[in-house]
Amino acid sequence: MNRFKIILIFLLFSSCNQKSSKNIPPTAKKVSSSINFSSQKSSDIALLKLSEYKFFKGPISDLKPNDNVYSYKLNSALFSDYAFKERFIYVPENLNIIYQSENTFDFPDGSIIIKNFFYPKDFNDSKGERRILETRLLIKNSSEWIGLPYIWNKDQTDANLQVLGGETNISWKHYDGTTKSTNYIIPNINQCKSCHLSDQKIIPIGVTARQLNRLNIYNNKMQNQLEYLHSINIIENLPNKVKIPKMADWSSDSFSVKERAIAYMDINCAHCHNPKGPAKNSGLNLSYYAKTDYERGIYKPPIAAGKGSGDLKYDIVPGDSENSIIAYRMLSHDPGIMMPEIGRTMVHKEGIQLINDYIDNLILKK
Repeated sequence: MNRFKIILIFLLFSSCNQKSSKNIPPTAKKVSSSINFSSQKSSDIALLKLSEYKFFKGPISDLKPNDNVYSYKLNSALFSDYAFKERFIYVPENLNIIYQSENTFDFPDGSIIIKNFFYPKDFNDSKGERRILETRLLIKNSSEWIGLPYIWNKDQTDANLQVLGGETNISWKHYDGTTKSTNYIIPNINQCKSCHLSDQKIIPIGVTARQLNRLNIYNNKMQNQLEYLHSINIIENLPNKVKIPKMADWSSDSFSVKERAIAYMDINCAHCHNPKGPAKNSGLNLSYYAKTDYERGIYKPPIAAGKGSGDLKYDIVPGDSENSIIAYRMLSHDPGIMMPEIGRTMVHKEGIQLINDYIDNLILKK
């Protein structure tokens, strides 16, 4: 057995808490487009090539979904060094997603969430030449989720499983006409796990009612995503649309600065900073459903002072972004200070401007 397979087996077993030593090691295998992933052992579902899952028809880099694979978009997307993303859900035939109002939807075993990261050569021509860097899978098996990173080859003909992650240099023409570049970091399997932990279990982040309540194109027609998926029996228990929450698009001026800032922090920060997340001990709750200003950091002192706080007193000081820890950490590149801790190598100029505007316009009494 080669070194790659030994590492892969170890990481899969440790991330899935496997107790049996009889599981078959992951191997490349040809599968049909109707494969029932819910019947597979965790160590069997880690195919070595993305193409072997048969998610896409035609040239794989076109990302044209196959049967039982559905495109979805978010109202507010996570910042990942300006990478574009195309997202899909695979749901086994005759199984359904259960709608939940606040929490991540309840997916059946065998479901797979597919997120592709790419850069157009010219950001003002998003349909033109592009380079796909990675595809991340979340696969639900035996009621648990496992995250797997796949790195695309230079020819864009396939992506290979790389449990240790990787990095690659990428450059592009930005919206303002300038050339930008970064050393793009692809997370390893344990880093994938760390961002998706809730109560010590891996869960998806973006597939919630508030995020998916928006339009998308299905069958060459603009339709509400949730209503469409309900109409084809993919989502169960969908309430009347007036009862479905909808989060703001943080990048759109059609929403207030406060609505946009809450949406931005929900998708960029709240996967850790929530009552069940890895950063729950901080007492900072940046999720959409946080109930008090104090939870959101307003006049809230950090639990542990030091380098990460920059010797500042509060997470948010209303009217004073320069003395607010959240803004300070968003501006940093230092691994011991920066937030989010992983998932970016660049400072998000537009995100920082939004959060600064939000803080500087807050008027609250201590």
